[in-house]
Amino acid sequence: MIFSPYVVSYAGPAHWELLARGRALDNQLYVASVSPARDEGAGYVAWGHTTLVDPWAQIAEKMGPEEQVSVAEVDLARVAEVRGQVPVTVQRRKDLFDTVCKI
Repeated sequence: MIFSPYVVSYAGPAHWELLARGRALDNQLYVASVSPARDEGAGYVAWGHTTLVDPWAQIAEKMGPEEQVSVAEVDLARVAEVRGQVPVTVQRRKDLFDTVCKI
């Protein structure tokens, strides 16, 4: 999952990593939370710190606030391993909680 949360520089220390780790754990997959580099002169000052989190909510890669490029491995076996340890997708009770909106 790749997402770009709207996190300004003053809220980043409290929320950025927490949001990314929460989404990774909730969905049991790798999450890349991407951000523009910090520009102190801009009207909107982004937090920066693009981060890759594994399905167990461990930080796999983290950048600083400056402009950077990084390449990281996404291990699909790790996704299967985590989903096997905590099988939330197969524990769904469709008899009690069916999908309301079906497309």
